Amino acid sequence: MTPAARLAAAASVLDSIAQGRQPAEAVLKAWGQANRYAGSKDRKAIADRVYKVLRARARLSWAMGGREDGRALVIGSLSLIDGLTLDEIETLHSGEGYGPRPLSKQERSRLTAAGEGELPGWVASGLPAFVVEDFKTTFGDRWAEEAQGLMAPRAPIDLRVNTIKADVEGVRAELAEAGLEATPTPWSPVGLRLPSEPPPNIQATDAFKDGRIEIQDEGSQIVCALAGAAPGMTVVDYCAGGGGKTLGLAQAMRGQGTLVAGDVVQKRLDNIRPRLARAGVDAELRLLGQNGGGMEDLNGQADLVFVDAPCSGSGTWRRRPEEAWRLTADEVERLHALQVRILGQAARLVRPGGRLIYVTCSMLSRENEISADAFETAHPEFRPVALDHPRAVGHRLRLSPASTDTDGFFAALYERAA
Repeated sequence: MTPAARLAAAASVLDSIAQGRQPAEAVLKAWGQANRYAGSKDRKAIADRVYKVLRARARLSWAMGGREDGRALVIGSLSLIDGLTLDEIETLHSGEGYGPRPLSKQERSRLTAAGEGELPGWVASGLPAFVVEDFKTTFGDRWAEEAQGLMAPRAPIDLRVNTIKADVEGVRAELAEAGLEATPTPWSPVGLRLPSEPPPNIQATDAFKDGRIEIQDEGSQIVCALAGAAPGMTVVDYCAGGGGKTLGLAQAMRGQGTLVAGDVVQKRLDNIRPRLARAGVDAELRLLGQNGGGMEDLNGQADLVFVDAPCSGSGTWRRRPEEAWRLTADEVERLHALQVRILGQAARLVRPGGRLIYVTCSMLSRENEISADAFETAHPEFRPVALDHPRAVGHRLRLSPASTDTDGFFAALYERAA
């Protein structure tokens, strides 16, 4: 493919991402499968362009007069990210072959003016406009740094070593033999970190196939460990999702006790089964009703209830920048109400003296502190329990790309009065 054809393809992919709900990675994969003529270098160049644009979308759209279509964003990126001159950009837009059509008068005008004037605060941050005030309130003088970290280039690949089957140094040596140089994660004692470039094929390794490692961000490993699951406990993973934290809880329990993982989507539970088998652990999987029913027999029985509540996923925007532009203020309000309701339901399962931990992978206070505040007001029988982590403030913890080099996470720990 010519450089111009790659630009046209990137613009097409960006339009497909904007029109649907699929992750950018899935859209790019589908494009590659439908366009077999594109070689590996072509696919990489297109993907790099797409992710560059997604991370700079606010600035590019602003520079192009508010346009958000793939063509405009790609054109803006050539000027503001690549630093090309207008003549160079016009050369790439000759309309020949599979390249993009020539620039319009309006596009040339926007490019001529690109970079002039001071960027509005929300544009400079790279965040959606409605998120900026939340960041300013939450992080104070650090808000811009936190925003930059969240929308930064691709995150590293973190692995959790399954200590039921292996030890960290043994797995590290095994990966080195496979050509993957991993380093210990700074916070999690069972974590290893790989760079995202070049993309490592973790699932092709024997360590992954045999269940000695799982892909799991260090932040997720941390909140899982802080929950305090231990052998012999009755533990409920109330919103199991893909099962990453279910596996972490099972590892902490060492195969002793009762682990119940629930979710409202059967497909998610089905996807957990092979992961449990590969890791050599077990859990009872339960399909919950849309209103949370399905665990009434466990009311007042659980030593620990882990609530990884549905959330915006804003803590993972460095991995999925497209999600930042799909989120709305109304959706955040809906999620807040859902989180408070789920916490109330999950609280019924906790025995006197047992614990509940609330977790999100969100950076937004409406889903984090404000949801926790609402739970505490409605459930005074749950007292806060201090979290054992240097970044914790009492019973609450915030992790973020800028402060801990992890995805963004929030956790709050409680114990039910005896």
